[in-house]
Amino acid sequence: MNKNYFQILRGGINTTFQDEGRKNLYHIGIPFSGAMDNRNYLLANKLVGNKLGAPVIEFAYQGPLLKYFGKKINISITGDVSFKIKRNLNEINGKCYQTIGLENGDELDIISTNKSVYGYLALSAQIDLKYQWSSCSINTKANIGANYGRKLEKDQKINILKINDNLNNKRLNFINTKIEKIRVIKGTNFDYFSDTGKKIFFEREFTVSKLSDRMGMRLEGSKIDNIINTNIKSEGLIKGVIQVPADGNPIIMLSDHGTIGGYPKIGVVISADYDRLVQLTPGSKIKFEEVNLTSAESLFNLYELETQNLISQI
Repeated sequence: MNKNYFQILRGGINTTFQDEGRKNLYHIGIPFSGAMDNRNYLLANKLVGNKLGAPVIEFAYQGPLLKYFGKKINISITGDVSFKIKRNLNEINGKCYQTIGLENGDELDIISTNKSVYGYLALSAQIDLKYQWSSCSINTKANIGANYGRKLEKDQKINILKINDNLNNKRLNFINTKIEKIRVIKGTNFDYFSDTGKKIFFEREFTVSKLSDRMGMRLEGSKIDNIINTNIKSEGLIKGVIQVPADGNPIIMLSDHGTIGGYPKIGVVISADYDRLVQLTPGSKIKFEEVNLTSAESLFNLYELETQNLISQI
């Protein structure tokens, strides 16, 4: 029996193992998957001294309740998250973006994310996980990845193979910011839509629907009129592409998206805005702003530099 492990007392709403995801498998219908909010994923690993591409536990809205058994281990939680450590008869309010030591018998209660969707739990350890196509990332729609492609549930165990030797305490002063406008470049089927439809897309406000998950984000608002054809021959999709089906309401493809689709594409969310896009909760308002490809590349480079600067501060 493994000496160091977590017992899951509550699975949470959508708790999965995620890492950097899978590359170059679109040709066999496998998307990247991986952590939805890449910046918070990287920061969680850096805080506990892991390799940046190590697996973490991603949770949405309500996180898991875990009981730890074993030698002292460090954890970190990133995102806008409320959580507590239960030690003997005491409760300790947790703080994000810093390391926390867990001892034998401690309970970690990840209560909820705050006005956001995803949070990340990194362990200063090597987790016992099975990999598929060089990644442990779980895609529950396709049953791919660790844990047989299923989300984590009550009464399961998370076994630890090795705890990191370095258990230094670290912290980062960081506040997640909200995004006012989602910047996009024009999609390959932009001219399928009427002038009025294009104006609506860039000038009107849309609402994030409850029908959103790791696969896609459905939006509600004024109908975007299609003047050519509401269906096209199925072709490749990428993360962040915005399709418009016959009902005129946009759908943004997210990390577990299907790799082909037959709805016209009006735009693509730029990579620099993706991390904050996925943190928008149902009921949030979205407005789109057009940028060109050169600007999108510059904004991504700036976002990467900001992320690396944060990592270097830990």
